[in-house]
Amino acid sequence: MNNKKIINLVHGALIAAVYAAATYLSAGLGIAYGPIQFRFSEALTVLSLFTPAAIPGLTIGCIIGNLSSPFGAWDIVFGSLATLLAALFARKLRNIKIKELPLLSIVMPVIFNALIVGAEITLLMPTNEANLAAFAVAALEVGAGELVVCLAGGIPIYHALKKTKIFK
Repeated sequence: MNNKKIINLVHGALIAAVYAAATYLSAGLGIAYGPIQFRFSEALTVLSLFTPAAIPGLTIGCIIGNLSSPFGAWDIVFGSLATLLAALFARKLRNIKIKELPLLSIVMPVIFNALIVGAEITLLMPTNEANLAAFAVAALEVGAGELVVCLAGGIPIYHALKKTKIFK
């Protein structure tokens, strides 16, 4: 294995570990799972703009972080799928910038989590009636929390990392 592959493997593993730890920190505060969630780990989705190693790293970190989800296997599969899709699309759209900021990439986790996790919550919450109105509310709640974390955490991370050569 060459040095570039080893470096990418290490980057992915570190991203997975930090993502999982940040998810458990949010869970400890009671804000990682459910309709309104503020997972600190979601700010890390911006890392996919800097390295393709972030895509498996974020996905594996999400799988590990979702092991303690009250939604069980559903969240492990679908929550992690939302993170995988968000990271893939964020990476693909990273060069589209608005005033030098890749906002479209930064909001990919908001879109995918609102839709996928919103649907998951609508179908699995015992108090929700599974209909379009319940889905809209769940999607808006998940999306709002995701938006706060991705903007408040993701943008500063983006600005800090674009000045470094960590992922070069």
